[in-house]
Amino acid sequence: MKATIYPAPLRGTIPAIASKSQAHRLLICAALANRPTSVACPTLSADITATADCLRALGATITYDGGVFAVSPIVTVPERPALDCAESGSTLRFLLPVVCALGTKATIKMHGRLPQRPLSPLWEELERHGAVLTRPEPDTIAVDGVLTPGEYAIAAHISSQFISGLLFALPLLAGPSAIRLTGHLESASYLAMTVRALGLFGVDCPLDGDVFAVPGGRCLASPGDVRVEGDWSNAAFWIAADKLPGCAVTVTGLDPDSPQGDRAAMELAGRIAAGNAVIDCRDVPDLVPVLSVLAAVTPGVTRFANAGRLRIKESDRLATTSRLIRALGGTVRELEDSLVVTGTGRLAGGAVDSANDHRIAMSAAVAAAACTGPVVIAGAQAVNKSYPGFWTDYATLGGRVTLEDEP
Repeated sequence: MKATIYPAPLRGTIPAIASKSQAHRLLICAALANRPTSVACPTLSADITATADCLRALGATITYDGGVFAVSPIVTVPERPALDCAESGSTLRFLLPVVCALGTKATIKMHGRLPQRPLSPLWEELERHGAVLTRPEPDTIAVDGVLTPGEYAIAAHISSQFISGLLFALPLLAGPSAIRLTGHLESASYLAMTVRALGLFGVDCPLDGDVFAVPGGRCLASPGDVRVEGDWSNAAFWIAADKLPGCAVTVTGLDPDSPQGDRAAMELAGRIAAGNAVIDCRDVPDLVPVLSVLAAVTPGVTRFANAGRLRIKESDRLATTSRLIRALGGTVRELEDSLVVTGTGRLAGGAVDSANDHRIAMSAAVAAAACTGPVVIAGAQAVNKSYPGFWTDYATLGGRVTLEDEP
């Protein structure tokens, strides 16, 4: 799909969509709990649907009606379940350890860039504790064996999702386990979300120093009803838009005390709008594309540091963000693990390839509100991964967008 956007300010109020990060976590806990759970989730995305579908493949009964998931937990795992993670890295990294803990022979399919995204050192640590993992095809993982309790060691600087996956899986084992973190912990806020979700289901596993102590014995206890909160990650597009010349956007339904790390979007957007900011991206990598757009139209120089992990996202986001800014007439310098953006006041417009990355597509749309000419986005359907209603909301705020199928 191609989106053509003509310059127009964005103004108005928009409700936050449901946090897909929290939805993943609550759905997994509900599927592993001792009794049914109602999970209120007023909006869906391709990634949330992928997690629900994979949990169904593992034996959970999950229906969705009126903005609410009704989840009956896994009792018996079907013989040789086949899971399809689509392009969701969270689904894959959260559920691979769970499948290993359930002790079933299974296959896991991946699409898009997901087969190229790293699974090490999680892969090796699962194998060290009893799992048998192979790649019969580049887009397929075959799982056999069963995890055993014990001490798991995992590098904390590569992906917090590896640690979250273990936190979901280890309570299913017969005895207690420990997860020992090595190296610098990045994206700590996402681990806080996992710990909070498990806490809602009766599992207490706080981080003590560099160790998570995880109880065993399939101990998740459903609270009955839970609700997915508003998503700061996707609200960040509107928060950044609010700082653009002539724009005024308010997002409702966000919890300022949320454990979501991307709640920092409000403060970081304000710092960038003030000029000459240095942004440490270790805990907020997903904010870099849209905050870079804001930086590109703000006089001064903004440096996005410690952003190397962006190279292993849905696209190489350091490269695709740089291409986005340059395509629209902005000035950016791409380094190995950082971006340096020099603000020019306005952007000219131009043609952008989303690289099938939802955050690049949405960032380009926000940039269009600060351009003097049209912006054409190839691969505009990429927004469906996290925010299927994005184009509708964009138009609601006054954005002038036309969508058409690409040949």
